Amino acid sequence: MSSLYERLGGEKAVDAAVDLFYRRVLADGRIARFFEGVNMEDQLAKQKAFLTMAFGGPNKYTGTDMRKAHEKLVAKGLNDMHVDAVVENLSTTLRQLGVAEMEVQEVAALANSVRNDVLNR
Repeated sequence: MSSLYERLGGEKAVDAAVDLFYRRVLADGRIARFFEGVNMEDQLAKQKAFLTMAFGGPNKYTGTDMRKAHEKLVAKGLNDMHVDAVVENLSTTLRQLGVAEMEVQEVAALANSVRNDVLNR
């Protein structure tokens, strides 16, 4: 069976999804504040590399682990409601790009699998 990365459409699909996803996130009043002062060009590059690796594609991710990467955000109040909003935006983005529901659910499950690390629990 092919990897989730391949089933989603590889690099071009991940790039398109991440670009559209962050446009949604930055327009979402529930979570936009967590990206204030963030270099979005760097953020998009890191997210593309991370998702590529997480989806079973080439591993070029060199960022910090989930706990360290989100530590400051947790201190700013990041909680389950915010993670839910991120998963919702990601799922909506994938559906908008025509990703099959089975893969959308697989991505959502993957995102939820790191919830405790993201929230430093």
